Amino acid sequence: MKIGFLFPGQGAQSVGMGKDLYEKYDEVKEVYSTLSKAAGIDIANLTFNSQEEELSQTKNTQIAILAMSLGILKLLEKKGIKADYATGLSLGEYAALTYSKAFTLEDAGKIVKKRGEFMQNLLPEGDWAMAAVIGMEDEKVEEVCKKVMQGFAVPANYNCPGQVAVSGDKAGVLEMAEIAKEAGAKRVVSLKTSGPFHTEKLAEASKALRKELDSVEVKTPNCNVIKNIDAKPYTESDDIRDILANHVINPVRFSNSVKYMLDNGVDTFVEIGPGKVLTGFVKKINKDVKCININDVPSFENAICELKKDERELESI
Repeated sequence: MKIGFLFPGQGAQSVGMGKDLYEKYDEVKEVYSTLSKAAGIDIANLTFNSQEEELSQTKNTQIAILAMSLGILKLLEKKGIKADYATGLSLGEYAALTYSKAFTLEDAGKIVKKRGEFMQNLLPEGDWAMAAVIGMEDEKVEEVCKKVMQGFAVPANYNCPGQVAVSGDKAGVLEMAEIAKEAGAKRVVSLKTSGPFHTEKLAEASKALRKELDSVEVKTPNCNVIKNIDAKPYTESDDIRDILANHVINPVRFSNSVKYMLDNGVDTFVEIGPGKVLTGFVKKINKDVKCININDVPSFENAICELKKDERELESI
């Protein structure tokens, strides 16, 4: 058995996510406490007691999702569950890097809070939107975006075969949606995000993030972490700071990241954090692999039973 950890990104959030885990496990509370001190915000209060509108602000969403993912990760580590590969969707790459000890918990909290603030505040004036194009090949989505005349729209997230998220301004994304439907897309779905993420419009945010990354120590990952930017593992020669800064202005290659893990023998994918979106993408790439989600106490307990059972079965062979 080879395990791949998957960490979700912005859009998976919901008020109250992770609350039962926080209330049951002291290890989770400790993670929230550590990250709250580093980020200068009460993450538990924000996540459990705010309104959807407040939590969905980029400056809040990213640190809240990170805290939930890293809290669950702490529980998995205590149970001795380790991954052979790890990756995340956009923000989720920071959780993967923290798992690999590239960042300390404190530095992850500091950087992700700043990342969210930069991505929310350092934008040109505009009315921004994102939408997922369903049922259309990657190349056709790229062609559709090039036909947009009334605004700005570019591919931002290559999620899985037949699904690409497009970023832009509202006029451009609306026009893109109409062109895509006429060209044969099954559906175009608006996403719960608030900026033209993974496009050139975040150039100022990218510069500010690169400068902020100089304030923390970054180590070479101690396990295989697959980069969003090119769907390949980090190596010792990679400049992680440059890669993460460029990450916010370049598309996320999540589909190819999963394919890389599959090609290298990963047969069990564990999604760690809110929602079940990433394992849904995995199933569209390969329906035969095992997918496990951990987003509350029951799913955590079930995951441990499943993963430990697989270990015992392997040991008996």
